[in-house]
Amino acid sequence: MRDEQIEVDIKVPNQTRYLSLIGKIGEDIARTLKKYKGDREELAYHINLVLTESMTNAIRHAHEGDPSKEVHITISILDNILSIKVYDQGQGFDISTIPTPKFRCLEEHGRGVFIIHTLMDSVTYRKYNGGHVLEMVKALGGNFFIPQTMDQTNQFGM
Repeated sequence: MRDEQIEVDIKVPNQTRYLSLIGKIGEDIARTLKKYKGDREELAYHINLVLTESMTNAIRHAHEGDPSKEVHITISILDNILSIKVYDQGQGFDISTIPTPKFRCLEEHGRGVFIIHTLMDSVTYRKYNGGHVLEMVKALGGNFFIPQTMDQTNQFGM
């Protein structure tokens, strides 16, 4: 029997009002995984969180709120590997230079990249087709390896 295979490709306007929609799509995908042996509700929450955090970063930082741009997201599952890609048309940055947040600080921002790294098994950001792509990978169980499909050095030219 073949493992579940899912691929969703979404493009939305560069507006935060679409965050909830994209997060819910990720949640629904997690809840429908028949072969996933872990806690589906926890996985659904984690997928929602990384989708909304990464999309927020694309909207606010990469696109600087520019309404003429769009956010492109792909969610795929193949061979027990969940891959989420968020494409932007921003200037890019070196993801390895993002500091660990100070949790005693009450600010409501500055934790997204840390959260994404904590919840996912692999996080890369690289140049792609005139913009950049953030790829977040999570192993869902079984015998697998995470392919190094992207430059793992985390150096993303400015």
